[in-house]
Amino acid sequence: MTQPHLQLDRIHIAYDTPTGAQEVISGLSLALAKGQIGCLLGPSGCGKTTVLRAICGFEPLSGGAITLHGVTVSDARYSMPPEKRKVGVVFQDYALFPHLSVADNIGFGLRKLPRDARQARVQELLGLVGLPQAGGKYPHELSGGQQQRVALARALAPAPELLLLDEPFSNLDVDLRERLATEVRDIIKHAGATAILVTHDQFEAFAIADEIGVMSNGTIVQWDDPYNLYHQPHTRFVADFIGRGVFVPGRHVAEADGEAHVDIELGQLPLSACEIAEQHLANGGDSVDVLLRADDVLHDDDSPLKAQVVRKAFRGADFLYTLRLPSGREVLAYVPSHHDHAIGEMIGIRLVADHVVTFPARASA
Repeated sequence: MTQPHLQLDRIHIAYDTPTGAQEVISGLSLALAKGQIGCLLGPSGCGKTTVLRAICGFEPLSGGAITLHGVTVSDARYSMPPEKRKVGVVFQDYALFPHLSVADNIGFGLRKLPRDARQARVQELLGLVGLPQAGGKYPHELSGGQQQRVALARALAPAPELLLLDEPFSNLDVDLRERLATEVRDIIKHAGATAILVTHDQFEAFAIADEIGVMSNGTIVQWDDPYNLYHQPHTRFVADFIGRGVFVPGRHVAEADGEAHVDIELGQLPLSACEIAEQHLANGGDSVDVLLRADDVLHDDDSPLKAQVVRKAFRGADFLYTLRLPSGREVLAYVPSHHDHAIGEMIGIRLVADHVVTFPARASA
């Protein structure tokens, strides 16, 4: 088996407080192959930026180890200085030097190279990030998206062992984020770099990363590819965090002819569409919670099942409707934007799910 390029082995990070040590990262592990892009994804305060700082060398470990290209760079007894780790960082605010030209910003970490080699490398990177004519400009003359690409070029210039991106799109508007996310992935892949992205935005994570670690309370709940995180989440937290959806109660029903289904308020789901733990069924459990995402519910004027529009968010091609069912429970639905229904209006809906995420019902359900 190939050795991981980056490995975090059960790392712990704690801060001293007046009441004693407070652990903020607890037994976190991940492995990333060379040339892969990983992502730490989670809500604010989950510890993802702290992990990034530990990889950089700015946070000491109280346990575990970090290895990069087979070399231990941090453990509880030793921390390699940040400047020796060959790690490039793209900061949230880009941190470009305002008094230096774009070319000089990119070449800042290449001062030990001969002048001709440095200039050639800078021009190569300007081409890579799509700014071949911008070398003589200054940061204030560039758009936010262009500044971000310059910051990326500067981080890539010394050919680092690892590239770290800390919420790199947070200062950009939503439309620009989506476009640049794809561009950044292409740039990193073309450069052959290994990278870790930190973000709270799952759409950025999906657009850029090969592997994503969903974080909660200082640890990774699931490290997986984007497809599996969406379709095969290991926990309710991951299922609820990834994608837009709500849990609704259901009941597993076994028919006399051997067929089985799950009953929910919106109708019946074949058992084949529901991933229910076999152990749960073997132990006699039949109450389940079904995660319905917005694309599992279809607007259908002819459907006998009606729901009330309680909120709507215009998204251009469609609306994201929040709909109240007869029971009072709410579900989400994507509806084409030419179906512009008023708040309070009753509309027909039907279930179109052919695969849903299902968990044993909580005891309180």
